[in-house]
Amino acid sequence: MRTDRRSILKGIAGAALLPWPGRAIAAGGLAVSQVSPKLALIEGAGGNILVLETGEGRVLVDTGAAASGAAVLETLDELSDEAVTAVFNTHWHLDQVGSNQALGERGATIFAHEKTRQRLTAGWYLPTEDRYQQPLPSAALPTETVFTEGVTTIGGQRIEYGYMILAHTDGDLYVAFPDLNVVAVGDVAAPVRDPVFDWFGGGWLGGRVDSLALLLDRSDADTRFVPSYGPVIGRAELQAEHDLMLELFERMVEHVRLGETAEDMLTTGVLDNLGRTFEDPYRLLYDMHKGFWAHHNKLMPDIV
Repeated sequence: MRTDRRSILKGIAGAALLPWPGRAIAAGGLAVSQVSPKLALIEGAGGNILVLETGEGRVLVDTGAAASGAAVLETLDELSDEAVTAVFNTHWHLDQVGSNQALGERGATIFAHEKTRQRLTAGWYLPTEDRYQQPLPSAALPTETVFTEGVTTIGGQRIEYGYMILAHTDGDLYVAFPDLNVVAVGDVAAPVRDPVFDWFGGGWLGGRVDSLALLLDRSDADTRFVPSYGPVIGRAELQAEHDLMLELFERMVEHVRLGETAEDMLTTGVLDNLGRTFEDPYRLLYDMHKGFWAHHNKLMPDIV
């Protein structure tokens, strides 16, 4: 059974591009599909995990949640025997860094934004749970960090990465594979879930709008974007999300200036007629409203 499953998974990793949602089920119930030649997507382990086969070591974007660590490692072993030499963390939330330690102990270099390294090194407070998240072990910590942009080449594959300032957290990183025209964007795009703004961790609506604009400026009509959750999307879908976030920003600026609370905004219909509904509209408004607190000077040029 293991041999048959591994053959299927290797076929996905090496075959021509499969249309979404063509996928195989791997170890531990994780799903594997192909994004492009040499680039596979693992779902079901927390956030999405991208796996690039280079011939000189595999490259991962994010490592899932800790609870799925064993399944992630087994799935990687089934995909190929190539060692993981590099990991990129799109940010510091636990559903993106869960297998960092295991892969770091195997010798992988971990790339991230400097803010992500700081959070994982020092720990952080979770206001919704009223507790502190403990730091990660040293093997799980990023070893290569960037403040703005960086580039590296592994196995002939060029990898570009850069900061998306205050979009979801204070440490968001895009990871681009220009030869494949694919960009991993973490939780800065949310095609299937309510957008999440970790306001206590630095994320806010204005940063989301700017970061989506940055991604659009650095893409073309054929670029595909891989979010932390949900399917691979195209430029048109990313443009639609940018336009939605910009509309929300413009609406909220006016209501924040009026002194409205998130509950007030829900009542007055800030989320109405957007062309998209949300699973938890009050939570979305609450988090976006909180995010504005640190950016009052950006509401209008005449703000006091």
